[in-house]
Amino acid sequence: MNLNATLIVQFVVFFILVFVTMKFVWPPVMKALDERAERIANGLAAADRGKAQLIEAQKQVAAELATTRDESAKRIADAEKRASAIIEEAKQQAAVEAARIVEGAKADAEQQVTRAREELRGQVAALAVKGAEQILKREVNASAHADLLSQLATEL
Repeated sequence: MNLNATLIVQFVVFFILVFVTMKFVWPPVMKALDERAERIANGLAAADRGKAQLIEAQKQVAAELATTRDESAKRIADAEKRASAIIEEAKQQAAVEAARIVEGAKADAEQQVTRAREELRGQVAALAVKGAEQILKREVNASAHADLLSQLATEL
């Protein structure tokens, strides 16, 4: 066999192989590669959009948390103020009630003291009359000497 003819046949077969490959094999391979590159690009773009959405969601969550903390702090402060007001009101009512009870007790004590004094005056007057009866050895008329007895009672 001739070396030149073999080389020429090999060149022809090579160019036919290159032509068939370029015509039938290369387009589907390139199409698959292009589709894969497009899917990868879409996936990367979706990942970037997801990251951006995640960052935005984190910002919104942080803002909501800050708002919630502020509202909670305000509600706690309002509740503490209300509790202080209720406690102060209860203290005032208790002070008023205590003053009323003390006044009632004082008035009751004064009435008891006045009653005791009156009772003692009456007893002292009766004793004075009995003492005067025994001193005079005769009966003293209490109604006749009522002025004298009442003056004696007021002096006691």
